[in-house]
Amino acid sequence: ALFMVRFLYERCNAWEQRKFDETFDCTIPNNTLSRAELNYESGSVRNIHYGDILTKYGSVVDVQNDKIPFVTGKSADDFKGALLQDGDIIIADTAEDETTGKACEIGNSQGLGVVSGLHTMVCRPRNKMALGYLGYYLNSDAYHHQLLPLMQGIKVLSLSRTNVQKTMVCYPKSKAEQQLIAGCFRHLDHLITLHQREFSKRRDSMLQTINTDTLFHQYYTQWVSIYKEGAIRPVTLNKYRMAKVWLEKLVPGLRLKELNRISYQRLLNDYAMEHERQTTMDFHHLLKSAILDAVDEGYIERDPTRKAIIKGKTPSQKKQKYLDQFELHTLLKNLQLGEGMNWHWMILLLAKTGLRFSEALALTPADFDFAHQVLTVNKTWDYKGDGGFQATKNRSSVRKVQLDWKTITQFSQLIQGKPEQKPIFVEKDKIYNSTINGILYRLCRKAGVPMISVHGLRHTHASILLYSGVSIASVARRLGHASMTTTQKTYLHIIQELENRDVDIIMRSISNLG
Repeated sequence: ALFMVRFLYERCNAWEQRKFDETFDCTIPNNTLSRAELNYESGSVRNIHYGDILTKYGSVVDVQNDKIPFVTGKSADDFKGALLQDGDIIIADTAEDETTGKACEIGNSQGLGVVSGLHTMVCRPRNKMALGYLGYYLNSDAYHHQLLPLMQGIKVLSLSRTNVQKTMVCYPKSKAEQQLIAGCFRHLDHLITLHQREFSKRRDSMLQTINTDTLFHQYYTQWVSIYKEGAIRPVTLNKYRMAKVWLEKLVPGLRLKELNRISYQRLLNDYAMEHERQTTMDFHHLLKSAILDAVDEGYIERDPTRKAIIKGKTPSQKKQKYLDQFELHTLLKNLQLGEGMNWHWMILLLAKTGLRFSEALALTPADFDFAHQVLTVNKTWDYKGDGGFQATKNRSSVRKVQLDWKTITQFSQLIQGKPEQKPIFVEKDKIYNSTINGILYRLCRKAGVPMISVHGLRHTHASILLYSGVSIASVARRLGHASMTTTQKTYLHIIQELENRDVDIIMRSISNLG
């Protein structure tokens, strides 16, 4: 893959960068067709549906040869102005999962294809391009970084045509170079498919070695390797691996056939002797999915996790995780905000935005919209690994954060002249959060306020907003939480305190009635 990228970079010449609406004509209408109007036997016109995007996104739909149904009793004359051409793009504009914004390209249509479905957008390139290039480009991370901030909704994400038309599209001027790029990615897809088949064979081989006599920790190790490696973030994967270490320590000789409610409860009890209740709950959740799969495969007779009792050590007294408004004001007065960028500026920005540390590290000058006083969060910095940009924690973490005029003015001067795509706080790839935590601890000590970590600034930001009467929904959006439930669980103590205050207000209000 690296060889191909270098090869493309050396061979490609000038590229065009155009607005989406300058590149595509999006006036091709969709049709409303029912299942009763479709068949797989005969006809002249074929129907491309939303489901075809989900199975073929990033590649070309072969209209004549892929398993696509005909439209019963219709001819091309019945769909004037709506027939597809090779190179047309179909984009999923509404979905309940990560398929919103995915695109596929039409090929081998012979002018006998139509699109139906409420959740699709049909776009035709204004200039003829090499078949395959746009399909790959519109599904690239680079393009989807533009789309994510434009999506609306929480569970069901949608894209309006107006928002899509705000994006930029990049392509080589030369059609030959477009063909070269598309060909290279097709080759990569072929290699990935071969590796997936090899992985499937290896997985099946591993599963054949598992039986009811297999040790539980050995089964769990294989389960993590098959289902979790490459599918979750490295930080989360390490939690699964740590659970395996504890299995080897607590139940080294426990076999799958011996795993029942009693043996599982005993395992949780032994783990709880050295951990607090919440940690034991997390351990239980890490094991449960693997155990339920073993039940489905018949290695375990009944679900041993049913009605499990979660125990744990008495929680130790926790340090204060956040500052109140007066303490934060005192802390910020001790910042040394010079003319150049330093960690004190990051502390100020974290306190005013509630960003995660990794999100702040990934900020570039291009993420600041000074005209609208908005900061775009659409990536993180891999400070726990080898550095470099990576995806956000979840889709909800991609957001726009409003800034006050003073902060906008300060940062507009600080980042003036800096490279648009280079992180403003990162000077070298390897960064440790202990570095900024040390700076923050010293500042807290000097200011005479409770010592908090850099993540404590995020808690501080949220708690101040909640105490100020900002709704939980607005706080959840600003913090980039996946749902309001996360916000409610994290700040339950504050919410309960506010509810008590509300009760007093209610009582005073109704006592004056009558």
